[in-house]
Amino acid sequence: MKDGALPCLNRAGFHRLHYTDWGDANHPRVLICVHGLTRNCRDFDALAEALQGELRVVSVSIAGRGRSDWLPRPEDYGYPQYMNDMTALIARVTAQGAREIHWVGTSMGGMLGMLLAARPGSPIRRLVLNDVGAMIPKASMERIGSYVGEGARFERFEDFERYVRRVSATFGPLTDAQWRHLAEHNARRHPDGRWGVAYDPGIATPFRKGAAQDILLWDVYDNITCPTLLLRGAESDLLLRDTAEEMTRRGPKPNLVEFPGVGHAPALMAADQIAAVRDFLLEA
Repeated sequence: MKDGALPCLNRAGFHRLHYTDWGDANHPRVLICVHGLTRNCRDFDALAEALQGELRVVSVSIAGRGRSDWLPRPEDYGYPQYMNDMTALIARVTAQGAREIHWVGTSMGGMLGMLLAARPGSPIRRLVLNDVGAMIPKASMERIGSYVGEGARFERFEDFERYVRRVSATFGPLTDAQWRHLAEHNARRHPDGRWGVAYDPGIATPFRKGAAQDILLWDVYDNITCPTLLLRGAESDLLLRDTAEEMTRRGPKPNLVEFPGVGHAPALMAADQIAAVRDFLLEA
């Protein structure tokens, strides 16, 4: 694994995105992985490690998350900025020799994938939507909004890890080592020595404004033509079963794979989850 940095432009100036780069830097097939609302690029370490022998895997932290720069204006944390940033990332890997670009997006990252894949001339050749769909219910947005940006801080790292396990319990059954990995790479130590989350609390401002009603993306989804795989936690409150089934009948008509005992969203750390993504991306 190598670390990379990508300069991007916002309304107030430039910001830097951090990404991890796995596998052969000259490989013509590149998989871009994009995380959920409060997460970052290190969520995909297990998936990238499993696929790096067969693809180049670039996992990016969206602005305001992980080691990427925070935006000076919280109102800019939205999909227009994220789409511009991801276009810059696509341009970089294309300039480095990418001939096929695939996309794995969890939650917010899946919404970004839909928005980009639906555009005419999109370079995305295969799309994996991890527990996100064409309708996102208000209730699930309110649940996420109940803890996003709360700025909780903890004296001990162990207390922070317990917090991560609590707010991310819907990820499903993970090992102690996997929980520790998620906690370590989603933690920020503040100057006072206390531990908190590794994202800008400002991301909550536009999110809460958008959580006032159901989000409908059917018009976008129906314009996607590339092969698509739809993953769902069987207990998810964000991608409802009825929505997932409707998605299999329209738009790109993806295969639906559900994981029992998991809510929102599958962490893509378990062997069966990794295998589902691998088989889809590498099929003839």
